[in-house]
Amino acid sequence: MDRREMLGLFGALGTALPLLADDHEAKKDDHAASPLAGPHAHFCGIHMAKKDPKFQLITQHYCTAHAEHGQDDLFQCVLFDKTGANAKLLGVEYIVSDAVYRKLPAEEKKFWHAHTYEVLGGGLIAPGMNPDDEMKFMKMILTTWGKAWHTWPDPSTAVPLGEPLLIWSLMGDGQVSEKVVAARDKEFKCSTAKIRETRAKAIGLEVPNVAAPKDTDAVGRQWTNDGDDRPTKKK
Repeated sequence: MDRREMLGLFGALGTALPLLADDHEAKKDDHAASPLAGPHAHFCGIHMAKKDPKFQLITQHYCTAHAEHGQDDLFQCVLFDKTGANAKLLGVEYIVSDAVYRKLPAEEKKFWHAHTYEVLGGGLIAPGMNPDDEMKFMKMILTTWGKAWHTWPDPSTAVPLGEPLLIWSLMGDGQVSEKVVAARDKEFKCSTAKIRETRAKAIGLEVPNVAAPKDTDAVGRQWTNDGDDRPTKKK
């Protein structure tokens, strides 16, 4: 993942939040500018709780790049339960490249989930992008890893209740709730099945098949359950 390329894509797509556009132009110094000013990307995925894979919900991501001390491989996302006004702030997600993930301490890796199945399986979409730009975006985040916590674990409650919920990604067929997929497809007028077919063909890789985590200490894999964790070229 190349931060500069991603930033260029965000800017070209015009995904900066309209509410912040004037603020970003008016305030030039780092102390006055809002942390949310600048180009953002919106994408939609299906999150599940690591401790309970049956708990799944549609999650809206609003992400921007961040760099500090020469680190160019970190993206920060604010998570909501829906788009539009009055959405509930579910939590946060941090996204890093595969290279950064590999350097993390072993104990830390249990908090990070892979994005490979989400991309190739069609679970991740970018509603505001045209098909070509969305494909470029998905190719860039294919092998990234995310660390997500929902501080509002159950958005059906009036206020956030309980401890933060560690989120995991769908990593194989049969793991997603068909009801959740149908709701997401209806809301955004898309077909997860068609997206899956198109992406697998364009990217040229078979869709991963990794089992759901057995416990919260399980470390994620990108492509396979066992052996060398590498992709298989599409037949």
